[in-house]
Amino acid sequence: MKTITSIKQHKGKTPLSVITAYDALFASLFDQKVDIILVGDSLNMSFNAKPDTLSASMEVMLYHTKAVCAGAKETFIVCDMPFGTYTDEKSALFNASLVYSQTNAHAVKIEGGVGRAHIIQTLTQNSIAVMAHIGLMPQYVRSEGGYKVRGRSEEDILALIEDAKAVEKAGAFSVVIEGVVEEAAKRISEAISIPTIGIGAGKYTDGQVLVWSDMLGFFQAFKPKFVKRYLDGATLVQDAVDAYVKEVQTRQFPDTEYTYQK
Repeated sequence: MKTITSIKQHKGKTPLSVITAYDALFASLFDQKVDIILVGDSLNMSFNAKPDTLSASMEVMLYHTKAVCAGAKETFIVCDMPFGTYTDEKSALFNASLVYSQTNAHAVKIEGGVGRAHIIQTLTQNSIAVMAHIGLMPQYVRSEGGYKVRGRSEEDILALIEDAKAVEKAGAFSVVIEGVVEEAAKRISEAISIPTIGIGAGKYTDGQVLVWSDMLGFFQAFKPKFVKRYLDGATLVQDAVDAYVKEVQTRQFPDTEYTYQK
């Protein structure tokens, strides 16, 4: 299993592989296959059919994190802190402490750069490991007026570098860079000494993360540009269900192989 120390040692070396998980079943399939499992608030969209991540609650995240921890016992697990649970140092410490006391997660993830550095510092000073998240931040979608790619101008690149340096100084052990042009992500990665984990940020980060239902082709509502589908999961499941229904209707299932006899 990875540790904070071994994760940091990936800086500039073999990229870290990160995938989301929301339940024990899929977490068990990913266990020991990837370096880190993120219990992402993306579950609010892919599992609950919500338009964004903002209505995911602390209760929901704790429930799913417990399930993931039960399924993946040998993988480093990070719990996404949901919107509104870390608006100030007191609430952040209280809610992050719930993650540590009620689950076996190894760290929490927080969106925000310079403006959230003091929150990260409070958590890390209280023995809570933090993965930061900068660039395109889903919890900011309404205030930002949508999902907007970052790092298209020199001014924005410098602002992102400042964000990255601030969260590193605050004690974050790694930082997710989302929705950032490749050259900007490369410069951010070179500017800090902790690993960067990209999602829609090109290949020059120290790792990559994808939402499992995106990369395995189960989520069909839309496909972001940065998602590569490694499996056509939805079609496979639908074909299997069609075959099951047909066999039930024609009494092919269950045959003697699947029936108790005297």
